[in-house]
Amino acid sequence: HPISLALAENNAELAAFIDECRHSSVAEADMATMDKKGMATGINALHPITGEPVPVWIANYVLMDYGTGAVMAVPAHDQRDFEFAQKYQLPIQQVIAADDIDLSQAAATEKGPLINSGEFDGLNFDEAFSAIADKLTALGKGRVTTNYRLRDWGVSRQRYWGAPIPVFNLPDGGEIAVPADKLPILLPEDVEMDGVQSPIKADPEWRKDELNGQAVERETDTFDTFMESSWYYARFTCPDYEDGMLDPVRANYWLPVDQYIGGIEHAILHLLYARFFHKLMRDEGLVHSDEPFTQLLCQGMVLKDGAKMSKSKGNTVDPQALIEKYGADTVRLFIMFAAPPEQSLEWSDSAVEGANRFLRRLWKLVANHLDAGAAPTLDTGSLTADQQALRRKTHETIAKVSDDFGRRQTFNTAIAAVMELVNELSRFERKTDQCLAVEREALEAAVALLSPIVPHISHELWQQLGHSEAVIDASWPTVDESALVRSSIEMVIQVNGKVRAKMEVPADADADTIKAMAKGQENVQKFIDGLTIRKEIVVPKKLVNIVAN
Repeated sequence: HPISLALAENNAELAAFIDECRHSSVAEADMATMDKKGMATGINALHPITGEPVPVWIANYVLMDYGTGAVMAVPAHDQRDFEFAQKYQLPIQQVIAADDIDLSQAAATEKGPLINSGEFDGLNFDEAFSAIADKLTALGKGRVTTNYRLRDWGVSRQRYWGAPIPVFNLPDGGEIAVPADKLPILLPEDVEMDGVQSPIKADPEWRKDELNGQAVERETDTFDTFMESSWYYARFTCPDYEDGMLDPVRANYWLPVDQYIGGIEHAILHLLYARFFHKLMRDEGLVHSDEPFTQLLCQGMVLKDGAKMSKSKGNTVDPQALIEKYGADTVRLFIMFAAPPEQSLEWSDSAVEGANRFLRRLWKLVANHLDAGAAPTLDTGSLTADQQALRRKTHETIAKVSDDFGRRQTFNTAIAAVMELVNELSRFERKTDQCLAVEREALEAAVALLSPIVPHISHELWQQLGHSEAVIDASWPTVDESALVRSSIEMVIQVNGKVRAKMEVPADADADTIKAMAKGQENVQKFIDGLTIRKEIVVPKKLVNIVAN
């Protein structure tokens, strides 16, 4: 960064640190697990809203070609920043409420209501995002112009498997683009690969062509594969189209892509090139949209013993052996449950066994339910308290999993929700015929909700539950809002950002009643006795946050 270089001119220690970082650069994908190193610059930045000084550090895991090359660290809510802050004993300020997270051990990376954030306390993620953006705009600091500059790009390679470059080399020197009526230029298919020379370079006959009666020579270099991967998503919309690059009708029907999922190594190179190509195709009238992708999810890496799996390190795991032992569904369940998709996943053989035990448990629950006889039609007007509780849990699970799969894309929390439902089913006692009906609804919901994760066992259990169609053809479960009605709810109580208690409150309780009940909790009272309460926040039906001096 220019500031780093300017400071280093009069700081030999800093200059040496920068030089060390330059010569020990690692792949972007390895930055999550590498040792975090940094140096304090001795200068401060001013927080754009509070005006408070923020110390500026130089670190080896911040990329100059990512955004502006300077980032705001959030050690309480980003694992890399958390590790850096712990190493250099920097303050870790929690600003997002998180249940049961020990901030002395790891960052709290889930979204939640804001705390310790002044006027923004209590807002959820989306509300806070908009409110802070509006605040910055009101302060005259909300307009940020970002300029993207593509790196110089060598597009030709001396090999066979890239796309032919549509250029004719002229006998007297120079070159000319291949006219449209002679496109496409196709690679020969009857070739021998000797590993020494590209087959099209070794084939003088393939090179020959003519243009207006004049002999010309085809270009024998081929495009870098990035050329094709930069617009393949658009070609997929019309793979059989032979009259041009794209069929605009079909391309504009399908594009932009709703969801892009890829590794972090694609975030800078491939996606910028794809955006360049897309805007070129837009300017040429082939597509109407400005961007190629609507949403991006960068998936995490698989780690073994804390290190990225690689053949050179000898720490790879062959999933095939586990698939043969436990089945593909078990391995899929473990991978999806082990971590959020954007975070690194630590491989654990014992956790694979745990996933298998859960599926066996679900199988036994279905078998036990079927052995109890046919379930009657569900009569929601005659349910007991226990039956209502299970039915409420079923529809809460449907709501959460649907949101996790769709908006949030946090598959691990979706699986955890189904596991909670299965736990409730295991404890549920059948006392009347309606117990079987409520149990049947819960089991069908659990199987359907798990079907995208464990399709094979879900298909079999769906059939056993009496459905003639495949589970993949079944409608997604829908939430019955009437089942969610409850007379009381559980609220989390935090004191200075740490969870201190949970309590049941009447569903219709107002904020003053909730605050009074919260301060009456023994676990809470001992933490706030002798302190001055600076602020109390009630996020309706979810959280009481007490900030004390």
